[in-house]
Amino acid sequence: MTDTKPNQRPARTRIAAKRPPQALRHSARLQALTALERVAKGGAYSNLLINEVAKSGQLQDKDQRLMTEIVYGTIARQLLLDYYLSPYLKQAKKVEDWVRLLLRLSVFQMLYLDKVPDHGILNEAVEIAKFRGNPGTAKFVNGVLRNLQRNGVPDLAEIKDPTERLATEISMPRWLTEKLLRQIGFEATRRLGLSLYEPSHVSARVDTRFVSRQDAIESLKEDGIEARESLLSPYGIVAEKGFLAGSLLFQLGRLTVQDESSMLVAPILDPAPDSQVLDACAAPGGKTTHIAAFLDKSRGGKVTALDIHKQKVALIDQNAARLHVADVVDAEQLDARTVHEHFAPETFDRILIDAPCSGLGLMRRKPDIKYGKSEADFARLPQIQREILESCAPALKKQGILVYSTCTITEAENQQVVTAFLAAHPEFELAEIKVAENVAAAIQDGMLTLYPDRFMTDGFFISCLQKRG
Repeated sequence: MTDTKPNQRPARTRIAAKRPPQALRHSARLQALTALERVAKGGAYSNLLINEVAKSGQLQDKDQRLMTEIVYGTIARQLLLDYYLSPYLKQAKKVEDWVRLLLRLSVFQMLYLDKVPDHGILNEAVEIAKFRGNPGTAKFVNGVLRNLQRNGVPDLAEIKDPTERLATEISMPRWLTEKLLRQIGFEATRRLGLSLYEPSHVSARVDTRFVSRQDAIESLKEDGIEARESLLSPYGIVAEKGFLAGSLLFQLGRLTVQDESSMLVAPILDPAPDSQVLDACAAPGGKTTHIAAFLDKSRGGKVTALDIHKQKVALIDQNAARLHVADVVDAEQLDARTVHEHFAPETFDRILIDAPCSGLGLMRRKPDIKYGKSEADFARLPQIQREILESCAPALKKQGILVYSTCTITEAENQQVVTAFLAAHPEFELAEIKVAENVAAAIQDGMLTLYPDRFMTDGFFISCLQKRG
């Protein structure tokens, strides 16, 4: 027990967070550092943190854009930035994690943001170092950045191992670089990796039952949003400028934010108005609601949307209500690996399995996804994917269509899963994938793989299987 004198207050056990000085109150760089720290500690994906800051209103639009660019750019180039910094940190006994992050984000700005003057970057980095650390930390940060400014960064040619050199250039872990090299070769891997440094496009799916794409684009102009028609999907638009989720059409449920690649799934599934459809791994409901737009309740059409998590089932219901398709959506909490236990054979005309996967197709929008995992972490996914296919297959009617898709780009989770399933199920065969001519060029061996560099979309895989009659 701690002794205290009469009338003396006990010592405070918590220290209030230090308030930043006035000059840093609305600093995009300090906010970026805070976000990077949370990502590094596994607190959240970068895209979610950026949305959180945007909603908080802590930064004006211009500063919000700068903060977003810094966070994405720094994470996307993390291994490359560390290589550039390495000569200047050799003599340091220990560099605290937040200091290393501050140096990374500062070097990113110095090398890749042409409109930001170096003196502004250095001065604010020093002020942040003083605030977060002490004068000694500020002196160290200033010294590292000024030395790099004077002497430049080391040449990648100094890395003798070609695989290590490529992995550093595209800032991709060696195991993933090697996997892609085996899969698509050197030039395609390099092109893919460098494309991930480009900012992602924000796209939306228009409910063309109620508004044409051109009318939607005109309406968005009134909300200050510049958009164009997607070249991949007849339902898609791509925003060049503005916040789609803040538009009137979004509020009215006439459009929803969705990547162009995932908009291809429902048309490939091709449900009729009276179809019984199973969406086996449905949350958050983007593809479910797209499927629902093809269905007609008066003719008996329905999509049964499953997810293993209760809160995600609620999210499907919310999206279905917002997009005015709740009358044909039945969301249920269920593990897709147990479909065969809950649904009779030949219940569904169409089945979509948008399978749980490594998510490596999302590296542009979630650049942190490539660092936090090892190859071993993904090793069990193909087994889970096969289990879902095995469980759902009996529930498909003869002549029915099953679409297996993922948002990853590894053959082990895509082509190899489908090939193994077909070998074990002669009652299934690959069916034609109907897409626009420019997209069809990405079909190989009857399966579609969109790499992130092809159309600057998410990486995505789609296969279409038909059950023989």
